[in-house]
Amino acid sequence: MRVALTGAAGFLGSHLADRLIQEGHEVIGLDNFVTGDEANIAHLLDSGAFRLIRQDVSTYIDIPESLDYVLHFASPASPNPASPFGYPNLPIQTLKAGALGTLNTLGLAKAHQARYLLASTSEVYGDPQVHPQSESYWGNCDPIGPRSVYDEAKRFAEALTMAYMRFHNLNTRIVRIFNTFGPRMRLDDGRVVPNFIRQALRGEPLTVYGSGTQTRSFCYVSDLVEGIYRLMLSEEKYPVNLGNPTEITIRDFALLINELTGNKAGLITRFEEGLGDDPQRRRPDISRAKALLGWEPRVDLTTGLRETINYFRWKEQL
Repeated sequence: MRVALTGAAGFLGSHLADRLIQEGHEVIGLDNFVTGDEANIAHLLDSGAFRLIRQDVSTYIDIPESLDYVLHFASPASPNPASPFGYPNLPIQTLKAGALGTLNTLGLAKAHQARYLLASTSEVYGDPQVHPQSESYWGNCDPIGPRSVYDEAKRFAEALTMAYMRFHNLNTRIVRIFNTFGPRMRLDDGRVVPNFIRQALRGEPLTVYGSGTQTRSFCYVSDLVEGIYRLMLSEEKYPVNLGNPTEITIRDFALLINELTGNKAGLITRFEEGLGDDPQRRRPDISRAKALLGWEPRVDLTTGLRETINYFRWKEQL
């Protein structure tokens, strides 16, 4: 099959491109490299199964070759205002990727009568009042708050995808991705995993924003890609959560990274920084993924962190 994949040079996109090519598919990758990294796809450029198009998905997309799938993974995703790649510093690009990018990629899929898969996010649940979060939960989002450029872009993208499914009978899929980590995350991404590992490898105290009692559930990238691939091939048209239901506080997560890296510098707590509206609990209900896809995570947190730490050690030496 031939697959158009937006955000192909990003952390998730590049791993998904690897998997698609491994399965024998041809991938046309689209990226404008606002947050993507050419190093993530350098190994694919001479593979014969990958072609790169430099493309801003908020502009019209024309691919003359026939397409079997269109996968939309292009968007800034880091909430850190201190990072140049965080969506607080790319607010218009983030909204355009979620709105115009989704519109253009849906139009591309419709023109080719291709299956469509939207990469959505657990952020559509906002700061949840229901725990764990199932796909039936409508969320608790501030539509004008500091996180709204990302949250509302994804919520609109889901609504638009469902409209194309219902009105145009387009064959669509929606994956709601919970916190994912692994090799190829940017060192300066600004999200908690690269932030903590980078500080630990430099022997610095890990910066915990807020009380540290807020929780996250971290899924290793190979597990997520497996779930996405199964969803892509499935017949499920409604949103499906993919993530690891093992919940951990940010403080305990920081302590684990210090332990695995041998960092003796400890932690520091800052209450005055960060984006605000930080969700206090985040844990997926993956019952639908188990039932519909036969999927659940296989890589435990410690194993995944060791792999990621080794990758960051290598990157820090470049």
